[in-house]
Amino acid sequence: MPVSVNDRLRPVTSRQNAALKGLRRAFARGEATADGFCAIETVRLIEEAIRSGLKFKTVFFSQTAQTLAARLLPQIGSHVETLVLPDEVFASSVSTENSQGVAALVKLKESSLPAVLAIPQPLLVVAVGVQDPGNLGTVIRSAEAFGAHALLLAEGTVSPFNAKVVRASAGSLFRLSVIPVKLGPLLPQLRERAIRLVATSAHRGVPLPAATLAGGVALFVGSEGAGLPRDLLSKMEETVVIPHSPRVESLNAGVAASIVLYEISRQRKAI
Repeated sequence: MPVSVNDRLRPVTSRQNAALKGLRRAFARGEATADGFCAIETVRLIEEAIRSGLKFKTVFFSQTAQTLAARLLPQIGSHVETLVLPDEVFASSVSTENSQGVAALVKLKESSLPAVLAIPQPLLVVAVGVQDPGNLGTVIRSAEAFGAHALLLAEGTVSPFNAKVVRASAGSLFRLSVIPVKLGPLLPQLRERAIRLVATSAHRGVPLPAATLAGGVALFVGSEGAGLPRDLLSKMEETVVIPHSPRVESLNAGVAASIVLYEISRQRKAI
């Protein structure tokens, strides 16, 4: 006999439940759990994770929101742990103040740098010291939208598991390869494969409409305030500047990366 949705829900009242502690720590620290699962919340993101084919470990419902189980659980394998928590216990474990009452632990898709570098003429985005979660989420979303093969996370960049990054990516984090890297070994690896190193600048460089950006490209995105370190910027093969009003000092990292990614995508499609 098929198991009903209500039969799948297990009440938990203790804050010491192992899965709940994992969820709470993952949200609080903005990191993956010890076994590599990412904490997410909202119906939309959970359904994006389902559509993206992610592996679920546990789904959590607040007592008030357990009616959402009828919508979500038929889309999730019967082996997935499903818990119902008192409203106050749930609220103390997630990252938003006005939660929809549903959260989950999911495993992001794994990829490797060698596999990405083996792609003919890849389009890569390299985040270097991007600290604002909203900006990184925007970069991830735009990277998927404009056909990037991977996002490489260099030193000093906010964790992709940060709840604000996950929300700002609007599900793109679940589908785009996101790989931590060290800049030192990365640069020669990119050059060996004839992948051009490209960066943006607020004031100096080739105007974006005049830049040649087809072929294998690694777009480097720097921190919100300082941009890329000078020593790294000097190693770029192309620096592009986005024409804009002189009344605006600069564009933020997410917007600048999105504009350049659009132009790269346009040029790649024109070949």
